[in-house]
Amino acid sequence: MLALGGGEIEYVYHRGTSADSPVIVFLHEGLGTLRLWRDLPARLCEGTPNGWLLYSRFGNGFSSELRAARTPAYMHDEALEVLPVILDRLGIARALVLGHSDGGSIAAIFAGAFPERCSGLVLEAPHAFVERQSIDAIAAIGARYRGDAALRERIGRHHRNGDSTFFGWNEIWLHPDFRDWNIEEYIARIAAPMLAIQGSEDEYGTFEQIERIAATSRGEVDRLLLARCGHAPHRDRAELFVSVVRAWIAERR
Repeated sequence: MLALGGGEIEYVYHRGTSADSPVIVFLHEGLGTLRLWRDLPARLCEGTPNGWLLYSRFGNGFSSELRAARTPAYMHDEALEVLPVILDRLGIARALVLGHSDGGSIAAIFAGAFPERCSGLVLEAPHAFVERQSIDAIAAIGARYRGDAALRERIGRHHRNGDSTFFGWNEIWLHPDFRDWNIEEYIARIAAPMLAIQGSEDEYGTFEQIERIAATSRGEVDRLLLARCGHAPHRDRAELFVSVVRAWIAERR
């Protein structure tokens, strides 16, 4: 546990074998935790000199619960205020950031705000702006959560307070003030290379997210649309995801 801002953040940090290789920082989805990455970090980094860092954001996993309701700026706050402090505390000067969903958006904001600290980005189903499809899917999972005891139990076993985690994420995305949320001003400042991956059957977003990121960024962007794949390519197409991402990261050395 890392004491931070009056609370605690749970984390796992494996140091790499080369100081010249970036640390791969994994940023989880809205309902994710460090544990839900399962064996992905080890598989991506096995046999490489890269270190890797996982952590659960405040309100997720077994990090401290949120003290107040999230605002539409919660991903900006994470990228601009929390993540840099965690990296500083652990002595990580530069990172290659892999983010899924909300984590991908946080990664992009961080890379745009601190270009000197980011050597590359792997963005998995990121959001650059709010789509109607996202709102509809999040409203649907909210309705399901309220009536599905098995879903509540499954989510609850991964978090200190499952209801607080779920509704903290669900309700801010459905808040009217969130409809204008957009991070393209930060994406426009990104110079680091990116690999952006989207599933063709992602219920939470369309490939337009990736296209807008590629059109806006100053850096090189590799784009990958995966068939037979939903919102979590690292689970839905795990073998292909690991193979492609390992090869892409190897090019950054």
